[in-house]
Amino acid sequence: QVQLVESGGGSVQSGGSLRLSCAASGSTYSRSCMGWFRQAPGKEREGVAAIAPYERTTYADSVKGRFTISRDNAENTVYLRMNSLKPDDTAMYYCAATRYFCGSLEGSRYNYWGQGTQVTVSS
Repeated sequence: QVQLVESGGGSVQSGGSLRLSCAASGSTYSRSCMGWFRQAPGKEREGVAAIAPYERTTYADSVKGRFTISRDNAENTVYLRMNSLKPDDTAMYYCAATRYFCGSLEGSRYNYWGQGTQVTVSS
């Protein structure tokens, strides 16, 4: 079992930056593959970035070069650093965990989800 709590969302202007955090608890966190997803109103959920226990990363094309996923296993935390934010990045952002599909950006492969944190980017 893994429990996830996101934080760090907020409102920024286009071009700004935010860092999202996902605090994880549970005995299997260090072996879990972690991902960040987002969902905007009226749109399907989109995989943004994923990181394996050994820190191999995967990114959606829409965020490559702007977003960075990282993890601190000692602190049981996963981060999503978001730079050069655009209005199209506005969404609810969710952290998720899976044991078996490291690197996947498909939400159906993740077993555990946080409640989400809202990111709003104004032009």
